[in-house]
Amino acid sequence: MSGGHHNRNYVLPLTEAMARRVGREPGTNVTVRIRRPEALPVVIRTWEHESQILAAIGDVLPHVPQCLARRGSSAVHSYVEGVPLSTICPNGKPVDGMLIGALAGLLARMSQVRREALPPLPDGWPPHDRDGQAFLQTLAHLADRQIRQPNWAAFGGLFAALGIPEDALPRLAERVPTMARRPYSLLHADLHRDNVIVTYRGEPPLICVDWELATYGDPLHDLATHLVRMQYPEFQWGEVIDAWAAAIQATRPMAANGLARDLPHYVAFERAQSVYPDVMRAARSLEHSLDQKSLDQATASVSNALSAAAGPLRLTHVPDEAEVERVLIRWQASRHDRRPGGGRRTAAVIGWKPNDRVAEHPDFPRSAVLDALVAEGAAPAHRVFKGTAHLNSVVRVPGMDFQVVVRRKVASGCRRERGYLSEHAVLGVIERSGVAVTAPRVLALGESHTRDPFAIHTYVGSRDGDQPPSHPVNGLLPHEADGLVDQLCALTQVDYALVDPTATDWARDGYFYEWLSDQLVRLVAGLPKESQQLARVLGLPDSYRLGEILSRHRVTPRQPALLHGDLNPWNLVRRSDALALTIIDWEMALVGDPLYDLVRHMHLTPTRPGIRDRMFSRWDKGLPSTHTKDWERDWQVYRWIEIVRSAYVDLDRLVTGADLDAPNVRRAVDSYGMTLEAATASLGLPVRSTANPYLARALPHGDHGSKRRAGFPAGM
Repeated sequence: MSGGHHNRNYVLPLTEAMARRVGREPGTNVTVRIRRPEALPVVIRTWEHESQILAAIGDVLPHVPQCLARRGSSAVHSYVEGVPLSTICPNGKPVDGMLIGALAGLLARMSQVRREALPPLPDGWPPHDRDGQAFLQTLAHLADRQIRQPNWAAFGGLFAALGIPEDALPRLAERVPTMARRPYSLLHADLHRDNVIVTYRGEPPLICVDWELATYGDPLHDLATHLVRMQYPEFQWGEVIDAWAAAIQATRPMAANGLARDLPHYVAFERAQSVYPDVMRAARSLEHSLDQKSLDQATASVSNALSAAAGPLRLTHVPDEAEVERVLIRWQASRHDRRPGGGRRTAAVIGWKPNDRVAEHPDFPRSAVLDALVAEGAAPAHRVFKGTAHLNSVVRVPGMDFQVVVRRKVASGCRRERGYLSEHAVLGVIERSGVAVTAPRVLALGESHTRDPFAIHTYVGSRDGDQPPSHPVNGLLPHEADGLVDQLCALTQVDYALVDPTATDWARDGYFYEWLSDQLVRLVAGLPKESQQLARVLGLPDSYRLGEILSRHRVTPRQPALLHGDLNPWNLVRRSDALALTIIDWEMALVGDPLYDLVRHMHLTPTRPGIRDRMFSRWDKGLPSTHTKDWERDWQVYRWIEIVRSAYVDLDRLVTGADLDAPNVRRAVDSYGMTLEAATASLGLPVRSTANPYLARALPHGDHGSKRRAGFPAGM
């Protein structure tokens, strides 16, 4: 018996009865092909039955198998005498030049099959037989419909945890460029070493088998899938491409149009769509064994697939192998837990030990933690949220009438703006203080499996957890502005010394602005060389010069308070009571001037002038003068330093691609050209004319320019 991922193949001699039925001699070997019922839907199919394809191509390719009989999902094919190329030349090994020429000839010969001989194409197929862009877009949408969508209910949470968004393939389709015109032809679409039979007699030398994935379209797609799936050594790619070009020139010269420019688009698609079957197969390989050898193999397979797909799918965060391993363990352990006796194995696999910095919560006993961790691995995609610093999984725990969120740091995430306080300590102090601040409660803190830290918080999104949280992404409504200001006023009542005892001296002495400036200078000094170089080219000062400019300003000392530090709209969740908003994601909390939290919020959130004035007025009336003195003068200084900060941080994100999948980051970088203009103007510096006049024009100038994003009217 042999077979691929989709079929089981049995080589059997024909019985007398069967021989009479198919018109062959008794004892003749045939191949019985039975589609695997347990196989995942991980391939793109153009035609349902392989027998139709084989019947259509027999005149041009007479040595391919013939379908002798078919019933349902099984078929009997004529047997091809020979040995699969994979058995004599394994994957990754160089292929002899003569074989490469013969393979190229096979691919080229397929172009001679007339479209009229083929089965009817599905509805929606590109109407023009030379449109490469339309064909590749069709492939991307088919991969989404036939591969991703049928598997999303079972595997979506796993893909989300690995950083692959639900709309990755449709977005890839949108990016397919216009291509050269090439005539469509029959494509094998799965020509790898297992599907190439080296014949014993040498006439013909090679025969293609397994035609069930054949399609009709741009021949560059066949070359691309062949290059990737044959696993040629990299140094042989040029030889294969040249051999194909020479062979296709002899049969259909126009098929080689635009080869050098357009082939990379098809190779990119092949690597992009392959991430789905590769990840799912690796995950399923662990169903019956989670030993270290199996785990290492699955981790390597997933890591390689993610690395290959990262560019084509525009993945902004590719987890390292340690993170991939932890995601696979959590996902698989949740499935072990559902089997008889699985709970004991799951407890051993996941394991966990509490962090003593957070005591057992009266509403969430430690016995519930394992249940939450098991549910985490099984969370569907719509309950998994990946931010710039955390992976959040919303889960239900048996016996609890509320939902919780399991939060884990993204191990290989890159965040330039550092946090200063422990989020769990901040949330614990807020809860114990009893002030009117709506924040999640910390229910547990610990480590699971190989020192993988986690926190469990109450969930503050929709009641059923199946609808995504609602955020004020286009700005606050009047009652939401009031609710946020009231909470910021209440936050000043929290004893900040309980979370940052060292802050008392410098904060009370009025050095917050100086400290803030110093942190920004350090951030700029620590940027990668490429980011610093582009900043200089665009006219932004280096860290030393920036420090000199920042030191020109002074801010009136005010009574310090605990601050959230990152009040962007995605950290505010709408609610239906008087407070209007729940404030989440406190990992950037700090102690400092309460005016700064309000102004930074206005910088990060679209804020109309009327809402801005309403918030300042309510804030001024809600706090004593010790917290508000001279705010009318000083808010402009904080507004200025935040514009300058964005000029450096957002430029670094553009250069490095870090965190671009986070919506707040995406919106910021989409308007970078305006941010740069505002920052250089506020620094009193001209926008430098670069050696390349197109450089500044290439920067994004989106609808959310820095002035509108910061909430300040034009001319300020």
